[in-house]
Amino acid sequence: MFEEILFCSDILKNELSTYNVNLSTQLNCTILSQEDFEQSLNAIKIIKGIYENPSLIKKEQARFQIKIFLLGLIESVHGLHPILNNDSADKPIYVRFKKLLNEHYKQYRTVQYYAEELAITTKKLNSITKEHCGETAIQAIHNRILMEIKRQLMFSDLSHKEIAFDLGFNSPSALNKFVKAKLKETPTELQQELAQMYNA
Repeated sequence: MFEEILFCSDILKNELSTYNVNLSTQLNCTILSQEDFEQSLNAIKIIKGIYENPSLIKKEQARFQIKIFLLGLIESVHGLHPILNNDSADKPIYVRFKKLLNEHYKQYRTVQYYAEELAITTKKLNSITKEHCGETAIQAIHNRILMEIKRQLMFSDLSHKEIAFDLGFNSPSALNKFVKAKLKETPTELQQELAQMYNA
């Protein structure tokens, strides 16, 4: 499962983004040939082995192994998913929306803002995001914020109060309310859960 967490998110979005604007969704469920499956299994065993005794250097090794693994999957599924070759008229708008979102999600969280920046209606923006990633524009905005909350809870030394203000929340309680509404758990519970996943 390629969720927007840990290294996969960073690698998919920043290093492999040229292959597809929504690659994580395309790789969430795919069928491999027996040969590709065996190769993937071997890669996973290497990554698992690294994480069983992690260190700073080994985590960096795992990052490269994950990238190799993902590149292998991309090669395997290339051409099987229409979106990999989808050059619809709306795709450039979707790419621009994701770029704007990554740049401004801390300051601007309304669909109206992004629609105006793209010179389209909110209805059109929702239609485009639904087509390319299966979620509404506001869901995409909220998921981007959640991804950063998870990243900061895992990898930064910031307090919940500092994370709240860094991400544009008015107070720590507003951050708490947002996470609780989206994930049914508090930031503290989420942080503990992520730590268990990361150190498992």
